[in-house]
Amino acid sequence: MKEEFSKFDLKILGEMQKDCSLSSIELSEKVGLSQSPCWRRLQRLKEEGYIKKQVALLDKSKFSSTVIIYAYLKMTSLTDEERSFFLLRIEAISEILECHTVFGEMDIMVKVMAYSMDWYQNFIFSTLLKLPGVKDVQSTVTLAELKNTTEIPLKGLQPVPLHK
Repeated sequence: MKEEFSKFDLKILGEMQKDCSLSSIELSEKVGLSQSPCWRRLQRLKEEGYIKKQVALLDKSKFSSTVIIYAYLKMTSLTDEERSFFLLRIEAISEILECHTVFGEMDIMVKVMAYSMDWYQNFIFSTLLKLPGVKDVQSTVTLAELKNTTEIPLKGLQPVPLHK
């Protein structure tokens, strides 16, 4: 960062995580800065990539029922080209909400929004097992969501220095 990462930067990031629809006046009041410096800091945080994008979070309960399932994929060895194709395919599947590499017996964990168990069974065979390198799928079905947040904890975080 060109400027030092300050407590105001953390406050701005915290408030933006809670409600990114705040006006610059409302944001400046919440973080204790005047409007112009607050706006400049916000713009800098966006330009430097600390704020990737601003979105609306939808309430899943307002839509037809869905099931969240974590699928664990066992992979074969992939070439760099196959790995790139795998990632492109994962990105294109809208029902896959998250994808992570993991330590342990399995290699990949994906969070899937399923419309029913019948739908998910078909999804395994028609989609997951057809992804490059997938040789096995194990699944965990969630029963109830006890916590869900998009806010990352900012306490104690420091920015990664920008490389030139």
